[in-house]
Parts: sequence; C-alpha cells; structure tokens
Amino acid sequence: MKVLRKILSLFRRSGDSKKQDNGKTSKALNNSRKKGGGKFDSRRGKGKPYGVKCPSAGAKERSGKSGETPGRGGNSKGGKNPASKGNSLKRSKPKKTVLQIPPEADLISKTAEFASLGLKPCVLAAVEKQGYNSPTEIQKLAIPIILEGADVVGTAQTGTGKTAAFALPVIQKLFLDVPYEQPKPSSPRVLVLSPTRELAAQTAQAFEKFSEFTPIETLLIQGGVSMNPQIDALESGVDVVVATPGRLLDHIRQRNINLKFVRYLVLDEVDRMFDMGFIEDVSNIIRYCSAERQTLFFSATMPEAVMKLSRWALKNPKNAGVGIAHSPADTIEHYVYPVDAIQKYDLLLALLKTLDFSSTIIFTRTRRDADRIAEWIEANNACTCSVLHSDKTQRERDSALKAFKEGKVKVLVATDIASRGLDISNITYVINYNVPEQPEDYVHRIGRTGRANAEGRAITLFSSDEASFLDKIESFIGRPIERRTLDGFAYRSDPMFDARKAASTHRKRRNH
Repeated sequence: MKVLRKILSLFRRSGDSKKQDNGKTSKALNNSRKKGGGKFDSRRGKGKPYGVKCPSAGAKERSGKSGETPGRGGNSKGGKNPASKGNSLKRSKPKKTVLQIPPEADLISKTAEFASLGLKPCVLAAVEKQGYNSPTEIQKLAIPIILEGADVVGTAQTGTGKTAAFALPVIQKLFLDVPYEQPKPSSPRVLVLSPTRELAAQTAQAFEKFSEFTPIETLLIQGGVSMNPQIDALESGVDVVVATPGRLLDHIRQRNINLKFVRYLVLDEVDRMFDMGFIEDVSNIIRYCSAERQTLFFSATMPEAVMKLSRWALKNPKNAGVGIAHSPADTIEHYVYPVDAIQKYDLLLALLKTLDFSSTIIFTRTRRDADRIAEWIEANNACTCSVLHSDKTQRERDSALKAFKEGKVKVLVATDIASRGLDISNITYVINYNVPEQPEDYVHRIGRTGRANAEGRAITLFSSDEASFLDKIESFIGRPIERRTLDGFAYRSDPMFDARKAASTHRKRRNH
C-alpha cells in the first residue's frame, strides 16, 4: 500500500507541472496575438487610402510565416525573415531589353504610308519588323485621331487590324508626348479591356511586339490562373494592363491596382462585352479610372446599348467607322447544307472526310455539343482536333489554341468564345454545326476564314427547326445563302424539299 501511494503522488505532481506549463504556453500565445501575430482580418484595404493593401489570406500564404504581418520579404518590423534568408519571395524584375531603332531615313522609306499618319520611328521600327506594308482603312482613320488626343468610336469589320489601330498610337503617345518615366507600383497608365481571355492574350502580345523599341512594359491580367504573379508584376510597375473585366475587378476590390493614373482607356470588342453580360462590370471599371483620360471604343458592331455607353464614357468622340460588318467579306464563299437534325453528326463527319483542308473551326451553340463533336470526330478517326470553350481551364484553353495555331491539330471545335477578334491565319473552312441565333454571330464566325484578303469557305448545317434563325441572317446580310447537298450522303429525306418547306412555313407565321 505504501508503494501504491508513492506512485499515485508521483502522478499527481506530474499532472500539476503539465497544468503549469500549459498555462504558461496559453499566456504566451495570448501575448503573441496582442502583439499582432495569430489571427488577422483578411479584408484588404478597409479604412486605408486607395492603393494601400491590408494583410490578406493570399499575402499570408506568400509571407511564409503565419505569425507575421504578411509582407514580401520580412517580418512585422520590415526586416527579412531569417527562416527564408537568401530566398526572398519577391523576385527581382528583369530589365526589359529595348531593341535599337534603325536609321530614321531607312524606316520612313520602308514604312512611308504609316509614317504619313504621324507615326514616329519608335513604332515604325516595330511596324517594319512585323512586315506590315500598308495600313488598313480603320488604321488610316483612327491613328491620326488618336494622336490628336481625341476620344474615338471605331467600328470596322473583324480581321481589319483594329488592334494595331489603337496600340501603335497609344504606345507612341505614352513614350513621346511627355518625358517617359518608369511606371509607379500598381499604377498603370494604359488599360485595355477585352471580353475573353484569348482576345486579351492576343492583344497583350500585340502591345509587346509594337513596343519592342521602347521601354514600355505590358501585363496580361486574366482569370483561370493564379493572381500572385499578376500582383508581383503590378507591384514592380507596368505601363500597360490588358485585362478581362472579371479578374480586373478582383484586383480592384483587393486593392492590388490603382486606376487613377490611367491616361488611355481602350475598350475592345465592346458589343461582345454586352453580349456576355459585362456591361455593369465595364461601367464600374470606367468609374475607377481617371476623369482626365483619352477613351477609345473599338468594335465590329455598335448597337444602341453600346452607343449609350459611349455617350456616357467618352467626351466629344470622333468617329473612325469604316462600315459596320453587316455582311461577310467578299473573299468568303459561304453556303448552307440542309439536313435532318438527327443526321447532323453524320453529315459533319462525311464533310470532314471529303473536304480538302489544312485547318477548320467548327462552331457549336453549347459547350456540351463541342465536347461531343470532338469525341465523335476522334472516335471515327476523321482527324485530330482540340476543344475550346469556357468550361475548360485556362491551361487547357491555351493548349488547345496553341496546338491549332501550330498545326498540330487540324480541327478546333469551339463555342463563340473563338468567334471574335482571334487572329488565326490560313483557316481553310469554318463550319457552323448550328445556325447562329444572332445574325451578327454568323458574320463574326465565318469571318475567322478569308482574313487579310485571303480566300475562305464557310458551311452551315441547317435543320428545319432553325428556319427562323436562318431567315434573320439572310435579312441581315441582304441576300439569300446558297443551299447545297453532299453527293453520296444517305439523306433520310429530300433536304432541299424540307428546307423550302421550313422557309415557307416560317414566312407564313411571320406574316400573320
């Protein structure tokens, strides 16, 4: 019994010492929280001036130590974190290599037509390097107006060089109009809004090419990828930001970007932004920008809703319209293949096996159809293909577009995400698996082929339940579209008879 009592007393002493240790630990933790460690408010910028960031969950992850005030390379006092010494999380920004401008006389002789518009050697050198010979109509109209400093409403058919029409003069003005200074952190001076990630990426690449002979730097801000590299680039300072509305608003809300220094605001494919439901986002972004800015609207069509926005956002704008795209380019041969809806898959497969093409885009109305069609084509060994729609991750979308551009796959199956602005050369055919519901979409879709005065062909598969859509398209472009049949295809019924019957029935309903 004595031995047992000694053992119990030892256990009691051990328990008391643990309680004392736990009490000390708890007290230490409480003191740590009072000093700024532990929990913090993840909302950025609350109660702070615009452009000043408060700690956030994202910053916490980058700080490397949860008990510190999140910072780029140190503890709460601004010193470096000993645990990460020699491994700073903020990478130093590599200095841009600026190409040397060739002799002015040589440049002007090679790019005389562009020089006559008022462009200087800093951008003429890029024009010459890209192999441009003569400016397009929209470039001839828009470039002098932008150089004057006026707001612009520019309308032109897709594939006519609208990007160069605003990028070249904006780069020149930013570099030459006032002594060029390195951009301030998180404060770009040029903002370009694009409706889709693909178009934004293409526009950013154009700015990079056109600014190779200047120190101007461009940043692409888009969704589907991590925000952290974008935040790092913004804090390092960039001149031009090309962005999609949704991701840009994320950065604005988190105080990662300050638009009060934007001197040039460009809205590209404005009508498409309306179609995609971005009008409220775009309006909010415009409100964040400086009132002392030059604003440029560019689009293929200008419906009343877009014109209403332009009257609010622009000051005494000048028109740089070369004709709104109410019809396909004359270089595009386009026609319709009537077929029963249940046979569309079979007719598409038969067409792919008979057509001579190097690259084809197949447009579908839905993302589900795009996936199914791609699976059907590959299952029947018709050809290799890739898929592009908004349900794909950004990496998948980039990979699909890259494979198609490089010729690794011959067919790109896509929704209307690929119908606007994408500059993909030498597309042999465009095939509409569905008749587009909006006439403008028909013009934009088939405008992916026959670009830069090259010849192209477009085919639309048409079933009787789509008669109303086809009728609207023919009214919009002002002429009927030729009907064709595929020789040797086992039609379930006479396609030409069904097409005439569907058109006649729709006209009678419309007249009543």
